[in-house]
Order: sequence, then C-alpha cells, then structure tokens
Amino acid sequence: MKNKELKILLSAPRGFCAGVERAIEIVEKSIQKYGAPVYVRHEIVHNKFVVDDLRKKGAIFVEELEEIKDKSRPVIFSAHGVPKKIPEDAKNYNMTYVDATCPLVSKVHREAENLNKAGYHIILIGHKNHPEVIGTMGQLPKGSIDLIQNEEEAKNYDNNEDKKIAFVTQTTLSVDDTKEIIKILKKRFENIREPKKEDICYATTNRQMAVKNIAKNCDMFFIIGSRNSSNSVRLVEVAKKSGCENSMLIYSDVEIPYDKIQNANTIGVSSGASAPEILVDNFINNLKNRFTVKIDEVEIIKENVVFKIPKKLN
Repeated sequence: MKNKELKILLSAPRGFCAGVERAIEIVEKSIQKYGAPVYVRHEIVHNKFVVDDLRKKGAIFVEELEEIKDKSRPVIFSAHGVPKKIPEDAKNYNMTYVDATCPLVSKVHREAENLNKAGYHIILIGHKNHPEVIGTMGQLPKGSIDLIQNEEEAKNYDNNEDKKIAFVTQTTLSVDDTKEIIKILKKRFENIREPKKEDICYATTNRQMAVKNIAKNCDMFFIIGSRNSSNSVRLVEVAKKSGCENSMLIYSDVEIPYDKIQNANTIGVSSGASAPEILVDNFINNLKNRFTVKIDEVEIIKENVVFKIPKKLN
C-alpha cells in the first residue's frame, strides 16, 4: 500500500488567525497572572484540541456566569463576542473579567451600535444560534436587529414600516453566499446602508480564496477543523462549490477514509482558523504511514496580522 503515490496540495494561508492566537494567549496569560483556575465563558475558540489543552493548563469552561461557583476567580469571554448584558452581569457579581472578543468582531458590534444610534434598523446576515450572532444581536435593544440566514430569507424580508435599514454580517460566512444575499437586499432596498469595509474577516476570506484556488485540481479535499467551527464548515462548502465535490471535515474523532484516498491521486488539505497546525501535521503523518506522499504548498497571500492582548495582562 505504501507504494501508492499521493500528491497533497497544501492550501495556504490556513489554520490559526490573529483573533484566535490572541484569544488563546489571553487564556494562557490570565492563568499565569491569576493562577488556576480561570473560567472561560463558552469555548474560547471552536476547537476541541485547543480547549482540552487549555483545560489541562487550568481553564474551566462554562456556558453561563451562573455556573461559576467561586465568583472571586476571573472569567474570560470567548473570541466570538458576548451580548452587552454579560459584562454587566460580571460587574454585578464583582467579577474580574477579560474580554477575548476578536477585534474584528468588536468592529461589527460598534458598527451595529453606531447605525442603531443613527436611527437605522439593522439586518444581521449570519447563522442562527452561532455565539458570534448571539453576541452581535445582544449589542442592541430587542426588536432593533433582525437575522437573515440565506437568500430565501432575504427575498422574503419585510420592511413594512419603511424604516431606514442597514446591514452588518457575521465575520466567518461564505464570501460568495453572502455576496448573493447582499445583492438581493440591495435590489429590494435601494437605500440600504452597507458597512464601510466588509465585515467578513481577512482570515475567512483568505482561507476560502486559497481553497477555491486549488479545489478543481483535487480528487478529494480535507478540511481540518471542528464541527461547530463556522469557518471550517464554510471551507468544506467552498471546496465542493469550487470543483471538488468529494470534500469533508476532519475533526477530532473522525476516521480518515484511507480506502477512498487509495483511489485518489491528488488531495487538497486546509484547516479552519481555530485549528492548530499540529492537527494538519498529524493528518499528513498518518497519510505518510500508508502512502508515498509528495507535498506542494500553494500560498496565495502572506498574512502578518497581529492583535495585541489587553494591557492588564502584560
């Protein structure tokens, strides 16, 4: 079996983005500064490997502040952002908190708030129940922001009160799908206000473009990432739409389909923005045990974005 030659097109950029690196660093620095345990509200980023690693170092993950028995311990808010009410609750509990919200998500929060203050009714393009969407919707008073998830909902959206409307988007959406939704909204509501700068973040865009660039040359495509990672799931969709129908997500306990890979000559590999490179290495090493592997890294753009951590942790 080892004689079988397999070409791997390794998509770049891939893996950790600046917001994820910052969030992980915030948890690690908080443990160094305050000692263990440090509480984290929601998974800091959507990756089991990362969460398990931080758990070993002294992080305790909860979904709500009420679950924290010892309120004298610090709590960190995840990279996805939180509704306005959460920091207020933490203050009422007299808790020390550190906000690890990605700065690019915070930008969308501020944008939505400013538009709301300027008298606009907000449409948020995003996925229901995703923590980022819950966080963004939670920046504004109830009834002043509506969620649109797809083209169908955009076609049926009813602005019957003839309000001034504006839209913002989740940062980890499919670039192409979002363009179609925006096109529908602009056609239906000529005066709809759009963000000055696109809300889908640089990392989501770059990873999708890189996958798109090589998918048509692949017999199979593998995205390393977690099932609850929005940007990883989008990468699988992008690979399928860009010419590699046989694309799948490789998450923590999924079996690698060696029998199918046996029939492929070229496979594509990328990873979501919350997946560490070690998971890509492990996947490729598993393939090297069975096949004669040739790796060709295809990089479309260099990334050099770095986000500073809060001053109180330095």
